[in-house]
Amino acid sequence: MIKFPRPTVEQFFRTYVITNFKVSEDEKKLIFSSNLNGKMNLWAMDLPNTFPYLFAHHDEACNDIHFDPENRYILTGFDRDGDENFQIYALPFGGGLPQPLITGDETEKYYLAHLTNDGNRIYYMTSKDNPHYFNTVVRDLEKGTDKIINVGETTPTYLMAVSEAEAAFVYSQMFANTYITSFVQVGNARYHLTPDPSKVHVVLSPIFVDENTIYFITNYESDYHYLAKFSIDTQQFSKVYEMEEESIGDLEWHKESNTLYMVTEKGVIDQLYRFSLDTEKVEKLSMPIDIIEQLQVTKSGHLYVLGRSATVPFNIFQSNDGLEWKQLTDNRVLGITSDDMVEPEVITYQSFDQMEIEALLYRAKPEHDNGCMIFWPHGGPQAAERKQFRAMFQCFLNRGYSIFAPNFRGSTGYGTTFVKLVERDWGDGPRRDCVAGIEWLIANNLTSKDKLFLIGGSFGGYMALLLHGRHPEYFKAVVDIFGPSNLFSFVNSVPEHWKPIMERWIGDPERDKERFIKDSPDTYLDTMTKPMLVIQGANDPRVVKAESDQIVKKLREKKREVEYLVLEDEGHGFSKKENEIKVYKHMLQFLEKHQG
Repeated sequence: MIKFPRPTVEQFFRTYVITNFKVSEDEKKLIFSSNLNGKMNLWAMDLPNTFPYLFAHHDEACNDIHFDPENRYILTGFDRDGDENFQIYALPFGGGLPQPLITGDETEKYYLAHLTNDGNRIYYMTSKDNPHYFNTVVRDLEKGTDKIINVGETTPTYLMAVSEAEAAFVYSQMFANTYITSFVQVGNARYHLTPDPSKVHVVLSPIFVDENTIYFITNYESDYHYLAKFSIDTQQFSKVYEMEEESIGDLEWHKESNTLYMVTEKGVIDQLYRFSLDTEKVEKLSMPIDIIEQLQVTKSGHLYVLGRSATVPFNIFQSNDGLEWKQLTDNRVLGITSDDMVEPEVITYQSFDQMEIEALLYRAKPEHDNGCMIFWPHGGPQAAERKQFRAMFQCFLNRGYSIFAPNFRGSTGYGTTFVKLVERDWGDGPRRDCVAGIEWLIANNLTSKDKLFLIGGSFGGYMALLLHGRHPEYFKAVVDIFGPSNLFSFVNSVPEHWKPIMERWIGDPERDKERFIKDSPDTYLDTMTKPMLVIQGANDPRVVKAESDQIVKKLREKKREVEYLVLEDEGHGFSKKENEIKVYKHMLQFLEKHQG
């Protein structure tokens, strides 16, 4: 009988990322951004044919896709090697090589906000001449002229919605992840969508259903995000629909049926609902996957979603009625079925102050189990670890490593109060939640101090460094993936449009000097004694390379064992397939080296 070897690392990482998609109004063409050929490019399917073909070759990440209503061109935005300085390009409707449309020098950002119904004007935001707060510009494509229609002041300001007649504009002002106000501009008049913009809350996903009425998501005077509306004529705000312990995260409007589709977040999974504006009745729809990354409703009322589950990679699905779904893409793990992978258990444990913390526990299958556990603090920090496919997780589980991923305070999906708990407290409450999770694992005989590895990326990388410095006794070895190592240098090196929100998010380095010192990982160099692997993208605009350089340099000066892997053509993540495989092969070798 022929015997086959255990799956290789490459098999798990030959899955592909799909970051966004768009379907044409006539539903004959679907375009999506993916690293199908090893680098990020645009791919297309001429529906109902579902075989993808290369649509635009540029080898860069794309942030959005817009179809011209007259099918003359496609608009999109590309960055450069992960620098996140997206600029706007045009493509022939049949695909080809992207042509620069609205671009500047490599430090400038241009974000496409709205394409008019006749396809002749585009609205966009730019950092040019206003890097902290952004200006909003309308370009006449026929004349090739630009006109600034809003100058951002005080805080980053983004155009979020334009009425059909282009007479009213909704702008969002971002003061923090948990404090985003919005106003509608009509001529010289400006009205806030919520009654008191000085109260800390968010306004998200505004939609004009007519020239006078805006529906949107908010948590104004509530712990969860709900559906609200604003009437321009009367300047009246009203709550429309709220769910119990479930936050609405995304809205899509179907004009023909006067229906809103709502994606909600509840802990580690999403739900999908249909809400009739005529009857105000809500219908829960089926879900082909656990997490919806993007939803589009076409003119015909058909639904398209991009999503994933713990054992299902990114895929695009289509439904005529929201009840039965057809999978359009076939992104899968090479030679491995979902049954061969591991579904997580959802568990809760009590933290140091008796607060309940939810976590995902992935147990390696008995035939693979090597007795080791990986502790994974997620990034964000105002994000969450959810039932979403990670090639790293399933690969490492197949290699025998169990994984524990807590949604410590500051995580989304558990109400606004919980999300805010990380603000100006990066290093105490969340850290102690992590320690409580480790102690829960040990108390339940799921791991021991000589079998526990620590791995995290972004904020998770910061937490990995901090836990290493303050609690080294728990871990065998540590992997930091582009984590901030010093809060003082971090707040001064983030992108310019982040700087206005840093005070509320992390604090003021002068006023909060003692806390910054206490919560900076490099304060604890003397106790960072365990072997480390540090991974960094050279073009990372969020956590710049200097953050990793300095922690590696300081630890090596103390003769600590530190491996350092730098990806010269990556940013805050790994968009190029060969880089991704290189990173996780290196990581596995590092873990195997320190198992004994």
